[in-house]
This record gives sequence, structure tokens and C-alpha cells, in this order.
Amino acid sequence: MNNKLRIDNMWTEGIQSPLGIDVERPTLSWSYNVDSGRARKQTAYQIRVFNELEHKANIDSEIWNSGIIIGSQQTGIVYEGPELFSKKRYYWQVKVWDEHDQPSESPIEWWEMGLLKKEEWCGAWIGLADNHTGTSMPIYRREFTIKGAVTRARAYISGLGHYELSLNGVKVGDYELDPGWTEYDRTCLYTVYDISASVEEGVNAVGIMLGNGFYNVEGGRYTKFRDSYGKPKCICNLLIEYDNGTTEIISTDSTWQQGKSPLTFSCIYGGEDYDASLEQQGWNRPGFAELNDWDAAAVVSPPMGEMKAQTAPPVKVMKIFEPVAIMEPQPGVYVFDLGQNFSGWPIIEVEGLRGTVITLTPAELLDNNGLADQSQTGSPYRLNYVLRGAGREIWKPRFTYYGFRYVQVEGAIVAKGPIGQSMSHEKAILWDIKGQMIYPDISVTGKFHCSDPLINRIHEIINWSILSNMKSIFTDCPHREKLGWLEQVHLMGPSIMLNYDVEAIMSKVFCDMADAQLPNGLIPTTAPEYVVFQAPWQVFREAAAWGGAYILASWQTYQRYGNRSILERHYEGYRRYIDYLVQQSDGYILREGLGDWYDIGPKGPGFSQNTPVALAETAIFYELTTVMTNISSLLGKRAEEEAYKKLATRIKSAFNAEFFDPLKVQYATGSDTACAMPLIVDLVEEPYKETIFRALVQGIEERGCRTTSGDVGHRYVLNALELGGRSDIIWKMSQQSDEPGYGYQIKHGATTLTEAWDGPTVGKSQNHFMLGHLEEWLYRGLAGFDYHYDLETEQFVIHIKPSHLDGLDWVDVEHDLRVGLAKVQWKREGNRLSLKADIPVNCRANFYIPSSSADGVLEDNEIVSSNNQLKIIGYEDGYLCIQTGSGAYYFTSHSANVH
Repeated sequence: MNNKLRIDNMWTEGIQSPLGIDVERPTLSWSYNVDSGRARKQTAYQIRVFNELEHKANIDSEIWNSGIIIGSQQTGIVYEGPELFSKKRYYWQVKVWDEHDQPSESPIEWWEMGLLKKEEWCGAWIGLADNHTGTSMPIYRREFTIKGAVTRARAYISGLGHYELSLNGVKVGDYELDPGWTEYDRTCLYTVYDISASVEEGVNAVGIMLGNGFYNVEGGRYTKFRDSYGKPKCICNLLIEYDNGTTEIISTDSTWQQGKSPLTFSCIYGGEDYDASLEQQGWNRPGFAELNDWDAAAVVSPPMGEMKAQTAPPVKVMKIFEPVAIMEPQPGVYVFDLGQNFSGWPIIEVEGLRGTVITLTPAELLDNNGLADQSQTGSPYRLNYVLRGAGREIWKPRFTYYGFRYVQVEGAIVAKGPIGQSMSHEKAILWDIKGQMIYPDISVTGKFHCSDPLINRIHEIINWSILSNMKSIFTDCPHREKLGWLEQVHLMGPSIMLNYDVEAIMSKVFCDMADAQLPNGLIPTTAPEYVVFQAPWQVFREAAAWGGAYILASWQTYQRYGNRSILERHYEGYRRYIDYLVQQSDGYILREGLGDWYDIGPKGPGFSQNTPVALAETAIFYELTTVMTNISSLLGKRAEEEAYKKLATRIKSAFNAEFFDPLKVQYATGSDTACAMPLIVDLVEEPYKETIFRALVQGIEERGCRTTSGDVGHRYVLNALELGGRSDIIWKMSQQSDEPGYGYQIKHGATTLTEAWDGPTVGKSQNHFMLGHLEEWLYRGLAGFDYHYDLETEQFVIHIKPSHLDGLDWVDVEHDLRVGLAKVQWKREGNRLSLKADIPVNCRANFYIPSSSADGVLEDNEIVSSNNQLKIIGYEDGYLCIQTGSGAYYFTSHSANVH
């Protein structure tokens, strides 16, 4: 008999041990440890939830017991117990039974509730008055006394645009750019910190520093836009629970003191100025003597948005880069090459006279003179630091960031390195400089490696761009715009989800879309919608491939994580968006939008050149309707399911009448996108599919295996080629380095994916991930690995179909599904294929093994047809199809020379 199942990770609302959630019926999920046993599965589960005081299997402390539920479901299970209360911690445990009815129990996990009701916030918002002038930011402090032993202490805080909270002179936590960006008139996020170990018996001091962020974009240097929800403000509740059972709350109000911050300029787009000579040492420590420039904090009006707990993973400093080269293009001007383009900020260690100014100018590229070039990324962006003149000083910005590889330094000389300079009292000494990369503290769930160095490098630059543009939203670029353009959320959604655990981030992004939705149902192209595009530029606001991410990415998230709660929570918003598209359509044709943005044509990147905008927009309209049919079916909404089926039929008829020429057997211009999108979303009638696919292949081959597709169409082109059995063309496309494409970018020095196909030479942003769709193919097409959640069986189904491409000898991938870790390793030697795979517990797998005959495949040196643990589904197109359960498998085929 096999060993008992072992539960590994446990999630509440897609987060492990979340501190502060305000979902009244949270979802629970768990995964399993690696188990090499065959066909291991969960046959039943039982969830128990306990209160905070007594959680160790004490039946009296149990507040919910699911009972024994027969089935394989282990993700997205909704808590169905009694009402949950603010600030309380709840413990939960799951018991599971395996295929032999053996029970096993998980460790005890927990979640903690935030503040569920508006009236539970104590005190008031404090901040700068609306008529405040000047660019200096405020700081706030208050002292309080801890009167005995503390059992638990929490900080509930929202600081808009961003804040830094400190206790007794020490920053609380390691979060950056907190809270996350939202439509502040709809939602304002707050964060919960465990400060139990930070407070001390006796006198304590709490300090808050504020920055503008996206809440207050006033300009002064470069800005994408200028707008304001109000002046910086904050609210903070410190909850102190004593061991005698009493509770105390210290909250922001007019008893707090307000001072001037050394932060004299704060702009999310333009940079930051910090004057350390204005620091008041000890301002956030007990015993500080407040001088005349401190006043009672001003109580201000609260923001319009509803307070909600921030549950997306916090942004942190995740990687550090050291300089790989130092240059001096002009006397006294130094440029440091950090070797990698990324988003974040520089951190410096300097020494010099009080009042000395050091200016840092980050940039992705250098100009012809070797100086920082911000011409394509938003200029001027500067970081100015004024020394306090007290030994070595370490500084980094707090409330701004940029995308860069190079840092230009003025006002200091280099203390070490290849440039030999004598020490000077006229300039500061730069002892050290590094780059700190910031992105959410997420789990890496995917690994990809293969025998081709170029493919590996493409994988790397795509992922550097994904991480560079992942904050509390998915931005288009980390400098010039920093906006949440939505098309990449669904077009790059599978690529992101194959590499990272983003369930919680996606949940936040869908809430951003819901907040941005207009009363007429429109989902704009960006969320939060900080920039509203007006006529004649409204096409930048009303594009189905962008707004449609609300539905398409939600469906992808369900397929990858198996949690249907997102679909239930947003269904009404989906319905309103489809209704809006119907109203905007002309006989079910969407004639306005951005279409296949940034395709390749004679005019350079920008508006669609090769494919009619209406074709791409209407194809997305049809895809949205078919997905809504699936969502309605999954949620048991039968009337809506039938209505969307009928709508899809009308759109399909209108689309083919408008764009399809039956004599030429061609859609519109016959471009790559015009062929691929109808094929993938199933708009092509069966008799014409082969001809349309041949036209796609022929066009790409005639251009020397180069595509003309853009931001929207490229994913559909790749999917069409792969599903049509022509991954060999994608392989050849990926190997190009003399024409615009992935290899071209790498050949010309790109370390992140660029905005345009020829980005390193044409300029534009050097850090966009919108064209990174090849990443999905690396897993699905090259490694042959893909999966989805099957509601009927309540299991994840894994598909493994190794590619056969000349020049590729082996591929090695891993992916952490919500149920556990899957691995696929395959290698080719001549006509021999060997494939090793680990299938997680509670999963099914479909293997497609290339072979010239059904008897030519072995599993662990045994002919598969004689192995009763394997189910042969069939043999087609040179592949033997085998169905398995979980476990470790080793297949070999000695006649794997099929394409």
C-alpha cells in the first residue's frame, strides 16, 4: 500500500497565511508533496476551522466543519461557516482520504481578518491641507505608552499615495511603494502589519512619512499626466492587546504632530529629491523634542474610495545588481553600467560635506556621448540627494522608481574602481552604488531550460521584462507611462502564469478593472484609468482586445488555478461589458479600437497597418462571447449560456459576411493576423480551415520565416502555427537575428524585451513585455507541457507532447500547479526519445509519444500495451496517446522521427 498523502502548501484567497483579508467567504486551497506512487489521488476531504483562542483540535473551538466531502476538489473551496469577525485570526486544517481510503491531515494553517466595516476605523485621516503649496512632503509622529505585557499588536494603515511607517526609529516591514495603486475614488487599500515584536513596554514612538505616488501627480519634472485625487494623507490604527485582556487603539488624529520631511520633491514619474541636511535626528523615536516647525496634524477629509485590505503580494526589493563597468564620459560625470535593464532604483553610499548635492540620472540607454539617454523613457527623471555631512551615508529613493540599466552620477567622485581619482573636499566620495530591483514577493512556479542557448536567452529577457513591469498592477513600461494597459494581461496571461504564482495579483487587477468600468459598461484600455483619452484619441480608450482582458484573463486564471470565485464575483461586470460591445457594434461588427497594435509594416510601429482594425476587434468580440458561454455554463446560468451562444452565432455570421472572400478563400488583407485570429477563435468554417492555415504558413515562409503580426495578433499567430503542427516555423522565426524579432533584440544588446520588434536600434522603450508571447510556446510548444482545470473531475489535466525540431536536443521544465509540482524532461538522440515526467498527486496526464508504431514505446523498459497502469487512448498523426494518473514515468521511443 502507498504511503499516506502529504499536504504541502495551503492558501487562503490565493495567499499563504494572509494577514488582514476582508473577504467574508474566503476560498481555501492546498497542494500535495511530490509522490512517485502511481495514480495517487484524493477521494474525499474535510475542512475544519477553529477560533483564535483554542485551535488544537478542540471540538469546542471549532466554528466550521465542512463534513466529509467526496471528491477530488482541492482548490477554490469556499468557506461556508458562520460570520467572520474583524481582526480575528482563524485556524484551519484539512483532512484528506486517498484512493485506498487512508486519511491524512495537513498542518494547521491560518488567516487573519482585516477591518470589515468602515465604522471600525478609529480616529481620522491626517494630511496636507488642500490649499497647501510647495513640494516638500510631510512627516507625522506620536508617542504612546505600553502599560504592560503585550500579547498581540497590529498596525492598520493606509497612506496615500505612498507611506513609510516606523516604530521606535525602525521601518516597519520591508514593503515598498505601499499601498498598491488603485482608482482612489473607488478603492483605497490598507495594509496590516504584525508589530508585536516592535512595541516595547514604556514609551514608544510611531512615525509616518508620506509621498505623492499616483494619488497626487503635480508635475515639476517629467509626467505622463498631471492630476490629483488630493494632497498626501494617511490613517493609521495601532491595535494593542494586553495579556490582562484589555485592548488599546492608538489612531491618527489632531494629537499627532506634523513636521517637514527631508523629502523635498516626490513624483512617481519625475523622481525624488531628499535633503538629508533637513533630517531631524530621532524624529520617529521616543523623547524627541519637537521644535517650532512642528504643528498639530491637520485632520483632512477622507478619500472617496472604499477602504479594502491589500491582499496582493507586497512589492519588495527582490534583486540587487552590482556595477559591471564604470565610465567617465565627461570630467566629473560617471556612468555605472549595472549589466541588466530592470525596474527599481539605485542605492548609494556616500561621504562628503554637508549640503553637497549628488544627482543620479538612471537610463536604459546611453547617447552618442556616453551620457544617460532618457529621450524615449520620460525626461527629465532625476534623483537628487543632499548630504547631511556626518560620515558615510546610505540613501535610496522611497516613493518613485524607474526602468534603467545605467546610472549617471554627478557631484561625487568614485572612491574605488578602475578610475583613479584623488580624494577631494569639493565633491562627495561615492563609496558604493548598486541597483535594487523591486517587484511583488511572489513564488516562482516555472522553470524552463533547453539545449538551445538563444532560446534560453529569449526566455530570460522576456521574464526580466515581466518582473520589471509587475508591481501592484501590470504596467506597460517602468518609466515613460507606468500604466496598467490591459491587453497584455490576457495576451501574456498564460506566459505569466506558467512562471509565477499570480492568483492574488490577478484578483487585484480584476478589481481594478471593475473599478474602472463605466456606468455604460465600458472597460477602458487601462486600469486604474489615470489617463482618460478624449476625442479624437478615444480609440485609445475603447478597444476590445484591451477591455476584454476582464473576461479573457479571468477565464485563464480559472483554468490555471481552478478557483471559480473570481468568475462569480465579477460575472455581472462581464455581462455589462458584453452588453456595451453589442450596443457599440455596427451589425455585430466593432469598427473602432486599436486592432493589431504595433505590427510590422512600412510606417514603423504604431497603429495597425496590415490588418483592418475591425477584424481584430470583432474577432475578440466573438472570443469574449464564446468564453462568456463557457463561464455561464460553469456557473449554472443556463439562460445566459443560451443567450451568449446565440450572440456568438450572430457575430460569426456578421464577421464572415464582412471579412471573408469565398472566392479568394481569404480574410480581409490575408495578413498573418487576419489568418490566425479567425482560426484560433473558431470563426473559420470547416471547409476553409486548411486553406486559411496554408495561407498563413505560406506568407510567413515567403518572408523568410518572419511575421508581420503585432501586439494583439502575435499570440494568435503562434498558437495557430503550433496547433496546426508547424512549430518548426516558430522555431525558425525565433532563430532570426538579422531582422526585427527576439534574436535581433538579443544580438543588439537587449537584456529585457523591448517595446518594438527592432527596439534596440529604433529606440522606444527597452522594457516592455507585451510582445513576449513566445514564452507560452516555450512551455507548450517546445517542452510540450500544458494543463487546465477540469471542473467535471475536479482535477488538473496535464498534456505532454514533446516537439521534434531540428536543432533542439532536449528540454527541461518544471511547474508548480495549485495541486503540486510537475516536471517534464525529454531528450532526443537520433531517432530515440526519452521522456521523464513527474505528475502531481490528484492529476491526470495525457502523454503524446512520437512513434512509428504503437509497440515502439516503452515505459520503464516495458511495452506500454502490457502495462495495466497505463491507458492507451489511441494512435494518430505519428503519436501514441497514453493516459495516466499521478506518479513518476519514464517513456522511451526508438522510432520518434515524426514531425
